[in-house]
Amino acid sequence: MTGRMHSFQSLGTVDGPGVRSVVFLQGCSLRCPYCHNPDTWDAGGGVSVSAQELLAKIQKYTAYYGETGGVTVSGGEPLLQADFVYELFSLCKAHGISTALDTSGIRLDDSVRRLLSVTDIVLLDIKYAADAQYQRYIGVSLHTVLRFLAYANDLNKRVIVRQVITPGVNDTKDDIRALRDLVRQYPCVEKVELLPFLKLCAEKYTAMGIEFPFGKYPQATAEQIRELERELQA
Repeated sequence: MTGRMHSFQSLGTVDGPGVRSVVFLQGCSLRCPYCHNPDTWDAGGGVSVSAQELLAKIQKYTAYYGETGGVTVSGGEPLLQADFVYELFSLCKAHGISTALDTSGIRLDDSVRRLLSVTDIVLLDIKYAADAQYQRYIGVSLHTVLRFLAYANDLNKRVIVRQVITPGVNDTKDDIRALRDLVRQYPCVEKVELLPFLKLCAEKYTAMGIEFPFGKYPQATAEQIRELERELQA
């Protein structure tokens, strides 16, 4: 089986615990207005790669993973290639490599359930804590994501929830309280990470000749994130 890969990062420290190799897959059905990787949207882009080829690349860096690191598959949206990621993760686990799935949780079918059976950690992007915001900005329902989260909770998976904070959209204390109250319903969530909205991707949009929908909003500052993190822990 082969998959479509956008890029490979040999060693990263922001996509799951410890030091991890990160596989960015090609293809995403969402068009999030703050997306940093619009070049991953096209499912036919990137390069074709087999699970065995990727395993060989990943194994080159196992000495750096230690007890907490491993491999993370991101995107794009890896659930669109769930069968391929299942094959890759099965190979990784057979070689003692920890697996993490970076996803928006927009799909839950038999292929995704099978994938979760070989996934150690889920990095779940809950974009907003209110369904109205999901419908307005993302075009899908929050309840779809919560079904995915509930299933991960049933499996007692380790889940790290992440949310991009955009000033003027979801940066109030009420927004953070809503997120806090939401995730508390799922004991599998071990951590919530607030990520600042940045515009480093603006050049990609320009190069692709498309509008950056959130280009009108300011970037989130480190102090804004720290203040919201304090509210999150309150």
